[in-house]
Amino acid sequence: MTSALFDRANRVAGSYLQPLLEAAARRGVTARALEQAAGLPSGALEPLPETLPADDYVRLLDLAAGLTGDPHFGLHVGQCVKLGTYTVYGLILLSCRDFGQVFEQTMRYEQLAHDLGRSTLTTDDDGIAHYTWHSNYSGAHRHLADSVFSGIRVFSNWLAGMQLPANQVTLTHDGGPPELRDEYVRVLGAMPDFGAAHNAASFNAAMLAWPVPNADVSLYPVLQQHAEQLLQQRAATAPSLVQQVHAAIVADLAHGQVRLATIAEKLKLSPRTLQRKLSEDGATFQQVLDQARFALAKEYLRRPELSLVDIAFLLGYQEQSAFNHAFRDWAGVNPGAWRAS
Repeated sequence: MTSALFDRANRVAGSYLQPLLEAAARRGVTARALEQAAGLPSGALEPLPETLPADDYVRLLDLAAGLTGDPHFGLHVGQCVKLGTYTVYGLILLSCRDFGQVFEQTMRYEQLAHDLGRSTLTTDDDGIAHYTWHSNYSGAHRHLADSVFSGIRVFSNWLAGMQLPANQVTLTHDGGPPELRDEYVRVLGAMPDFGAAHNAASFNAAMLAWPVPNADVSLYPVLQQHAEQLLQQRAATAPSLVQQVHAAIVADLAHGQVRLATIAEKLKLSPRTLQRKLSEDGATFQQVLDQARFALAKEYLRRPELSLVDIAFLLGYQEQSAFNHAFRDWAGVNPGAWRAS
């Protein structure tokens, strides 16, 4: 689970949730069953919400994979992608003149569909284009990366009006059991390289000049204007720096100790600039770290399956005693007493 601040900072559109629910339903798992497994209130997933916290979406992917018994649930979520999955951003792609413009618009507008990660495109001197998807979540979330690249292939084939050549794909996760990896070939067209440094697809850069058949380019200016208005609305309600730092801390805590320099790098700031900007907002990095830990600690303590040692580790402490001392400072009682009450 996560803090309210993190919920506001990172979200997915309700339409982006639809393929997940469809893939689960095809395998006999209802939206209500997912709500119960995730501890979400009744009606949180059906009817579709306008938006959903991004960390809830990622958690639902993993939970649904377990409930359905589908080791390739992420791949199958991507196969359920439709035009409406990507909101107005999907309509913009349909109005692009060629695939080069499709990638340009993806990098500009994918945030209208989700805050799960961001895309970049580079071309090397050998004429190879490299599309990279920079996930906001760790490589352990295999189904997330699989759903993204499966969805991209489905949507690209649909835009092209044909089955495109298979790309050379690299994925940061381990690929799961080797004996079950043939599904990657069926869905993606070729076996990815697993345990890579980046989630990426490489292809001949000449494909960027391929036209999008049946594209209604006359709609592009209208759709772009609408998308720009939506981006402006997002910017007007963007989380404060304190909220962004809080969200980055929550995302990193379970992977080890959180450090100022690491968070600053994620926010594309120098450590000194981050400290200065936090000070201007009346906060310090240690205060935000303590607030994030305290909020998470209370959530973890409500989960009886987690021991105090487990919680200390999830909060980035090397010793349970350090967690006990910090929690007493925050709550006035030790964590065991707080849990009992």
